[in-house]
Amino acid sequence: MTSAELSLKRYFPWLLFLGIVLNVPGLWLDIMEPDGALYATIAKRIVQHNDWVNLYGNGSDWLDKPHFPFWMAAINYKIFGINGFGYKLPAFFFWLVSLFYTYLTARDLFNASVARISVLIYAVALHSVLANFDVRAEPYLTACIIAAIWHMLGIYQGKHWRHIVAAAVFAGCAIMTKGIFVLITIAGGWVIFWIITKQWAQFINYRWWILLILTLICILPELYCLYIQFDMHPEKVVFGKTNVSGLKFFFWDSQFGRFFNTGPIRGKGDLSFFLHTTLWAFLPWSIGLVAAVVYLVKNDKDRQPVRWIIYGSMIITFVMFSLSKFQLPHYIVIVFPYFSIITGYFFYQKSGEISLSRFATIQSALLFLLCAAILGLLYLTNIPNAILCAVIMLAIAFGSIFIKSESPLQQILFKGYGSAAMLYVFLFLFFYPFLLQYQSGREAARVIHAKDTEIPVGSYHAFSYSFEFYSPGDVNLLKTTDQLGDFINNNPCFLYTTTAIGDSLISSGLKAKILLTPENYHITMLKKDFLDQKTRHTKVEKRYLLYINK
Repeated sequence: MTSAELSLKRYFPWLLFLGIVLNVPGLWLDIMEPDGALYATIAKRIVQHNDWVNLYGNGSDWLDKPHFPFWMAAINYKIFGINGFGYKLPAFFFWLVSLFYTYLTARDLFNASVARISVLIYAVALHSVLANFDVRAEPYLTACIIAAIWHMLGIYQGKHWRHIVAAAVFAGCAIMTKGIFVLITIAGGWVIFWIITKQWAQFINYRWWILLILTLICILPELYCLYIQFDMHPEKVVFGKTNVSGLKFFFWDSQFGRFFNTGPIRGKGDLSFFLHTTLWAFLPWSIGLVAAVVYLVKNDKDRQPVRWIIYGSMIITFVMFSLSKFQLPHYIVIVFPYFSIITGYFFYQKSGEISLSRFATIQSALLFLLCAAILGLLYLTNIPNAILCAVIMLAIAFGSIFIKSESPLQQILFKGYGSAAMLYVFLFLFFYPFLLQYQSGREAARVIHAKDTEIPVGSYHAFSYSFEFYSPGDVNLLKTTDQLGDFINNNPCFLYTTTAIGDSLISSGLKAKILLTPENYHITMLKKDFLDQKTRHTKVEKRYLLYINK
């Protein structure tokens, strides 16, 4: 073991601890709209109505996503209550699982040092951390995919039968998180590996067929729920149609339909989308990732074919996403363990060469560019405690530079973690708390006490997923004036609406008390005019929370 590896072994647990700690503050922040708050609300209804079969979102039957993430959140609500922490915690646990299996996969395909570097990279990669704050399906999906691949490595090596069971469970949970398409990500690398090594016998190896059968058994709960909710009720209107099969949507339209843009949910694809998305989503390691890809293609002399189980999976998934017509930035998170492993391998291979010092210099430049960007944003926004935040940012930046490093590899990791500390302290302790106050639905829901659960709550022309989630009971989603009239007549009640409609109701003689007038802005679509403290007031809108009692 070289001196650099011995040094890595010493500081690895401390950096890993720091990386995990940097992810924690986001667990206590409010859930962001739209997707996170929508998913949290779907899980909320499971618990409130004790209905674990039928999913409801937007006031109607929900077919867009499978059940597994909602089940996990609902189970956690039972333990910690229906709140943001309860929604995010199980996803955070699965992220920890993905760290563990990333380590095991890198260790068994490369070595322990590569595994340590890979885990440190993955722990603070930007969109990985954001996925733990703005929780969707990705933390669950990433953990299940990398875990299934590692257990499949045990199957390939002829180890204990428990690897077959574990791989099937993880693969099944992945399918019940995102759909049948994830089997391409899980199995694609294996198929490429067998083809390039001409292991044709693997295609008829009984172990893999047992794995497939067990995986299908594991997804039976999902198939049962879809059949009960949709296939048994052809009269239900879903995506504007009747006679919608939940099973057909699960096996075809939800994945292949999106890929070929023939399903009910469509989009517009851009071949370069995930290329430029990766450059910012994998910060602060993006340059290292690009160099790692070039190194693997041109210079890697230790080309062990078995590593294609991750190379192939990464390539197939990335190409599949790029060709798809439905693209969102957070999709890329599921290949972050692969990105981290190949970047970690590149850093390890170069750790004894002076050329790695150039990457340490790049990390230093990135550190100060990030610091300058944050200071500029603080000046533009003038968020609360901006001066304190600026002092902390400068302290972290200069502290990262003056920490003594024993090798270029250590410099890269320390400065990368300095960038991560600076960014996530800024985001989770200062910036997101500032933004979330403009999520008016959450602000309005705070006014409705838990003791008021018997009083009906409704929203009209000011729909907010966060209002629906954080309100103590169910929220009536009023879409027509007739529904609004019927709801108001069933008073007393709470109504969340726009100022124009609220003023109109009050001027018409309705006896209503304005409980709150929160400011509203779509905080996931930030524009300069909103960020600028001088023009922000021109971009926010007022909402009303009314208490109506005739």
